[in-house]
Amino acid sequence: MMDWTDRHCRSLHRMISRHTWLYTEMVTTGALLHGDVPRHLGFTPEEAPVALQLGGSEPDDLARSARLGEQWGYDEINLNCGCPSERVQRGAFGACLMNEPQLVADCVKAMRDVVSVPVTVKHRIGVDAVEEYGFVRDFVGTIADAGCNVFIVHARNAILKGLSPKENREIPPLKYEYAYQLKRDFPALEIIINGGIKTLDEVDAHLRHVDGVMLGREAYHNPYVLADVDARFYGSTQAPLTREQVEAKLIEYCGAEMARGTYLGAITRHALGLYRGEAGARGWRRVLSDSKRLAARDLTIFDEARQHLREPSEILE
Repeated sequence: MMDWTDRHCRSLHRMISRHTWLYTEMVTTGALLHGDVPRHLGFTPEEAPVALQLGGSEPDDLARSARLGEQWGYDEINLNCGCPSERVQRGAFGACLMNEPQLVADCVKAMRDVVSVPVTVKHRIGVDAVEEYGFVRDFVGTIADAGCNVFIVHARNAILKGLSPKENREIPPLKYEYAYQLKRDFPALEIIINGGIKTLDEVDAHLRHVDGVMLGREAYHNPYVLADVDARFYGSTQAPLTREQVEAKLIEYCGAEMARGTYLGAITRHALGLYRGEAGARGWRRVLSDSKRLAARDLTIFDEARQHLREPSEILE
């Protein structure tokens, strides 16, 4: 979720769900060790619990980056072994690391040696034409021997050549049964499933077979899908905020952030799907995407966007 699940996105999601575990966008070790650490790691306590997802393949660099993550208050360090983009491949990390399980094990051990928070791994079920379940089974077994207890399984292959990242999220077939089998083969591990999951009913169905479910792009494009998570899966008795109440809190957040110099569009881009499925949602998105209005730093843009939600004749979308 590079360039997507930044601190503004996570702040919006936390307004909707208090208990959902949130993940950062992938941050490379190079960006942390040679770049602007506060820009990459800064977040508000209200966002917690938050996991820091790292991209890298050098054990020492990952250990130093993991230590920074713990110092900045992250609750988990996650190593990305699932991203198939060519940019990531040029850095020799992401999904191509699945071809080097012992290196991943060394990276996990290096991080575990320097932090007290959990170190977890997110990965695919195979690489390119490797379709056999034994590939991901052996990968998980090797990493588990290094002390990793939590695996987030995107239940598709990663095609490293010939498919774009978007196509990699859609074309390789989903094989949820591979994640289910991992749980059966490694009952002591925590197996979390990811990929193509859109509804809380689907989440319920998967939880009969695995320990957890990760929602990615559905939660981004339709953030209000998280509204019933706390009551349904965490036993919360507190009523979720309505979309309108979330919007009101978002406006307050925008005001505070703009006072710090934040560009308004950096926040509103994450809220375009707040009214997804409601009449007028298209107009809401259009107004909140207007670069001229956003540059004016005028929060009445929300009032104008909200006017479209009062147009019952617009087709639901």
